[in-house]
Amino acid sequence: MIRKPVVAGHFYEGSKEKLMEELKECFLKGPGEIGEVKRGRGKIKGIVVPHAGYIYSGYVAAYAYHEMAREGFPQKFIILGPNHHGYGASVAIMTQGEWETPLGRVRIAEDAEKLRRGIIKEDEIAHRYEHSIEVQIPFLQFISEDFEFIPICFGWQDLETVKEVGEILPSVEDAVIIASSDFSHVNFSGFPSPEDIDNYVRKKDMMAIEEILKMNAEELVNVVEEKNITMCGYGAVAAMLEALKGRAKKGRLLKYATSYDVEPGSYCVGYAAIVIE
Repeated sequence: MIRKPVVAGHFYEGSKEKLMEELKECFLKGPGEIGEVKRGRGKIKGIVVPHAGYIYSGYVAAYAYHEMAREGFPQKFIILGPNHHGYGASVAIMTQGEWETPLGRVRIAEDAEKLRRGIIKEDEIAHRYEHSIEVQIPFLQFISEDFEFIPICFGWQDLETVKEVGEILPSVEDAVIIASSDFSHVNFSGFPSPEDIDNYVRKKDMMAIEEILKMNAEELVNVVEEKNITMCGYGAVAAMLEALKGRAKKGRLLKYATSYDVEPGSYCVGYAAIVIE
């Protein structure tokens, strides 16, 4: 089974040559270098990265991928993301096949089968049109051609779902977990000034980021729901934190930015690059 890209040429460049150049620019604009790649798993056990179009959030994501390449780039990843379209199972995994991007194909890890239990159901349809996991693959391919991954997307993001998934994920012990999420999505029609936009989004997002840095999955879910923070992948992030409980000690915020930094307007989305170690 080959899962074809659905946002190539839209969220990121559609040809190999242009995509490689675009990724290079993400690293140069973000961390400022492409850097050397250290093979073998390092101290980083998870990362939080955005999944918007590369023009808006690619340079933010590059901070986390650069840090992971520098600290130790592993052979295997579990990539968690939200299900924006609502198709398929409440929590959906693919356990067979390959995913294709303009940079080539990447195989799904054989031991993905270990995670297909409980609330996590096999469902290719849930992944067919979803971009939150797809946009992470070219970053990994840019760093190394030698890796495999396991894709899981969340239609449900409630605390009960988070805890069940968090209990299952450690079944694959040698994988770094990538949680794909953008932060606040806010329409600012009627706000009187850019300062109001910036302050509002940052204040909202920092409440969620604070809980991530404290490794507090339950409080992350609570603050997002109680404070109406429109963070699209909070369940994916919380499940990662739950899975790493007792295995990781802290989170580090590498970069925070918004779409307003790139394209000022009446609509704004927040982005963060965070490593968990």
